[in-house]
Amino acid sequence: MAIINATTDSFAFSCSNISEAEILAMAAKAINEGADILDIGACSTRPGSTPIDEQEEWRRLQIALRAVRSTYPDAILSVDTFRASIARRAVTDFGVDIINDISGGIGEMFTTVAQLGVPYILTHNAPVDDSLPVSVQVIDNLIHKVDELHRLGVKDVIIDPGFGFNKSVEQSLELLDHLDDLRIIGLPILVGLSRKSMFYKPLGVEPTSEEALQATVEANRKALALGASIIRVHDVAINKPLTTKR
Repeated sequence: MAIINATTDSFAFSCSNISEAEILAMAAKAINEGADILDIGACSTRPGSTPIDEQEEWRRLQIALRAVRSTYPDAILSVDTFRASIARRAVTDFGVDIINDISGGIGEMFTTVAQLGVPYILTHNAPVDDSLPVSVQVIDNLIHKVDELHRLGVKDVIIDPGFGFNKSVEQSLELLDHLDDLRIIGLPILVGLSRKSMFYKPLGVEPTSEEALQATVEANRKALALGASIIRVHDVAINKPLTTKR
């Protein structure tokens, strides 16, 4: 899964002006390098960011989705949003294939994806503490939410352990070590590890650095060995061989 940022303030590799040409250049590069899914987001959720309003998120997404859908009609498109209304419009207006929700299902998201009938990426984004292993807390939270989704009629759920969301660097690294524990849920696992603070902060480097990239590649290699089905990345070419060697 390739990250396509239709944003100006993501922690790594934002757009400069969110134009069709800029979005298409990113999409073309990702597809040519072997991306299977394009994950398009228009609202940055980096730590410390202030989300843009719904109208601006949709304005940016329309630019990106119109450009990519018209140029690559057969591409599998995912939209990264925590707003149910945006998810509905993306699927209805542009035939988006997957909704990737980092919020863990706030508001009307669960009922909306149930009505839309599209695959849904459920991210763990709840506080964790030191009372139990991180993986145990993540599993407990996800199992309850997956059960709710299934009861609503959502058939295709992908789980994301939410590295960096409500977790310290140490907790995220511990979670990666025990990623295979999540297999007990019995659903595909997506990991979003690309250039995250759990790597660049301990290294004392910037997220766009070569060191952060190499740490990402090694972490993705480990995640795939421990049962991940999808890796979400900024850098497709260097990560693609990890998936083809499985």
